[in-house]
Amino acid sequence: MQLSTNSIRTVALSQPWPSASARVVDFLALTKPRLNLLVVATTLAGYYLGADRFDLTRLLATAVGTALVAGSAAAFNEVLERNTDSLMRRTMTRPLPGGRVRAAPATWFAVALSAGGLALLAAGATPLAAGVAAVTLLSYVLVYTPLKSRTPLATLVGGIPGGLPPMIGWAAATGTLSLPAWVLFAIVFLWQMPHFLAIGWLCRDDYAKAGLPLLPVVEPDGRSTARLVVLYGSVLIPISLAPTLVGLAGRVYFAGVLLLGLVFLALGVQFARRRTNAAARRLFLGSIAYLPALWALMLLNH
Repeated sequence: MQLSTNSIRTVALSQPWPSASARVVDFLALTKPRLNLLVVATTLAGYYLGADRFDLTRLLATAVGTALVAGSAAAFNEVLERNTDSLMRRTMTRPLPGGRVRAAPATWFAVALSAGGLALLAAGATPLAAGVAAVTLLSYVLVYTPLKSRTPLATLVGGIPGGLPPMIGWAAATGTLSLPAWVLFAIVFLWQMPHFLAIGWLCRDDYAKAGLPLLPVVEPDGRSTARLVVLYGSVLIPISLAPTLVGLAGRVYFAGVLLLGLVFLALGVQFARRRTNAAARRLFLGSIAYLPALWALMLLNH
């Protein structure tokens, strides 16, 4: 017998009240800590590249403030997507669709995180850093999240808040958004496209069940997905070389990131030719390796 979503939620809510430690774990899960670790890391990379002196207080304010804002964006997203999450196998056990946390306290939790994070960035770093973080939060929650259920272009729109964290760090260190900050934004923005298209391909059946019109869902032959993977991978190569041209990195970075970009593009081309889950998984894993390697090269050869 197959239970409906409402039945699952009713059963979950009828379970004994969880312990305090379990509640803490569930609220922490709302912030998607593993994903947001990457957000904080890219923010700190932007901070390091922009800073001309070491300021521990400002560094900590930037890291903690960004973590709070990123956590609030994730929590707001889970509140808004709790119904679609309940329809997908990989998300149906999250705290909200699983019935362990209710929407109202999750919403207030997200509000508190965002208020605390923005205040900390404004007071401990710079008002500009807080402003960029606010744009990141609002574009993710109020633009990208609603668009996910309406158009495949949501992935492109979602790349904007996804690319802003290094700009938060740069603004925190310098109080400006000069050309190098935009170069860092462009790199992360372009990297996200093959990364998320690979995820969309691998999880297309789940997304289809939830009614989310990602490109691999609305065009199941994968040709448009493949073309975009190759397009973004190709554009990423010259953009990723720009840090050397604007003085952020040296020749070692230039040579290393060129090799990384060619390997990443080769994985994209392989996916475009075969359009199989195995090829998509290799592309996804390659994207996971690409970005940390790029940051390591840039930071070491800064």
